Amino acid sequence: MAGIVSLGVYVPRLRLERAAVYKAMGWYSPFTASLARGQKSVAYYDEDSITMAVAAGLECLIGADRKKVDRLYLASTTLPYQERQNGALLSQALDLKDDIAAFDITGTVSSGLSALVDALDVVSSADRDSYALVCSSDCRLGKPGSQQEHLFGDGGASFLVGNGDDVKAEVKGTYSITADFPDRRRAPADRFDKTWEERWIRDAGLSKLIPAVVNGLLDKAGIEPGQVDKLVMPVSSRLAGSLATRMGISSKSVQDDLVATIGDTGSAYSSMILCGALEKAKTGDKVVAVSFGSGAKAVLFEVKEPLASKGKGLSRSIAHGIALTDYQKYCTFREIGPREVGIRAEAQPATAFSVLWRERKTVFGFYGTKCRKCGTPQFPPQRICANPECGVVDEMEPYRFAEKIAEVFTYTGDMLAVSPEPPQIYGIVDFEGGGRAWLDFTDCRLEDLRVGMPVRMTFRRKYNDPHRSISGYFWKAVPIIENAYKEKEEEEQAHG
Repeated sequence: MAGIVSLGVYVPRLRLERAAVYKAMGWYSPFTASLARGQKSVAYYDEDSITMAVAAGLECLIGADRKKVDRLYLASTTLPYQERQNGALLSQALDLKDDIAAFDITGTVSSGLSALVDALDVVSSADRDSYALVCSSDCRLGKPGSQQEHLFGDGGASFLVGNGDDVKAEVKGTYSITADFPDRRRAPADRFDKTWEERWIRDAGLSKLIPAVVNGLLDKAGIEPGQVDKLVMPVSSRLAGSLATRMGISSKSVQDDLVATIGDTGSAYSSMILCGALEKAKTGDKVVAVSFGSGAKAVLFEVKEPLASKGKGLSRSIAHGIALTDYQKYCTFREIGPREVGIRAEAQPATAFSVLWRERKTVFGFYGTKCRKCGTPQFPPQRICANPECGVVDEMEPYRFAEKIAEVFTYTGDMLAVSPEPPQIYGIVDFEGGGRAWLDFTDCRLEDLRVGMPVRMTFRRKYNDPHRSISGYFWKAVPIIENAYKEKEEEEQAHG
């Protein structure tokens, strides 16, 4: 049987308060007052659709044999490159095998579920124990003063699909409708979405295509509407409940649309809602997931056993957000409007792609070396063992640091370095099991750090060079704050 083996979710820690957006732009667009409630997830200044896909993929691959993954899908409408395969870059960061087949799926916000459907079709017809990894992410911009500025959120999701005994959610059917329904559009040179009239999109598009694709799926699978236990749709809760009732499906089965906490995450939207549904599903539940965009797609799963995330998962990721109330900082992170960066930033050195190719496992895979004789790890890769009691030459084997936990050895805040959120924080970390590296710190303030604090590695954008069309990536250190969240949750529970 084919289906989902594991899942992963990534939600950026920052949550922009929509009230802050309205406070800044409500004078210009008072009609957005009804949207100025809740929060939306916001990527940090060094995050984009690639880094969020890496984060979701790493969570999905916890405990998996990466050598068995034969295909990789990356779905997004905000990929940094149009002529440099983004999936190849993702594959290297996830440390997948060289002979993997990688695909960029783009052009519509339904691409996330489209990629999942294609992956399920492929593994269904393949030999037993075939696996594919599907990652989706988006980091879309809403024009200041628009409804989309309130509604769009950032995030990523991933699914490992296979056809072996480890499948936890078996696919029971898929159905697609392809139509050039002109709801939203964005040309290659556009930064912001353009849209047609919202009521028309709802009445002529969502309210007609979604019931058509769901009814087609249920008829094809031989399932009655009343048998659906969970229904995933990328529409508002009010409209979703109305559509479910029209289709004969209980409105209680409709899953949270995530608008109040995260927002519409584009290509990852249906996938993230699906992750939330599967995390809470019980054995035997029938789950229908729908995407909308250039038509509609639907897929039916039957849960064979609980499918909880091996990482944070959706609910914990949502709970562990940090409020952002500064609209100007949000605009700075998203590079909405010019800002002074200083003369140091004007002299951005060119990336030497020949060197990057030779050092790709070091840069993207975060590989160092480990001495075969004494077991001492080192970063960056070395020919000579750094252990003074060893010192052997050319006795090294590759050693990956990306999943290793480290602790802060020393750190500093540099107000002279170029950073969208000064000071630039960097320092030295010591890895469990050995090894030391000089890294940037991210997703934190200077006052959050302390010597000895545990940190984990995260794949981030090191710099962006728009003049040469280059996004440079490397690994950074993020403080591990789950213990602090746990203590806060326990304290809240103790006080009722």
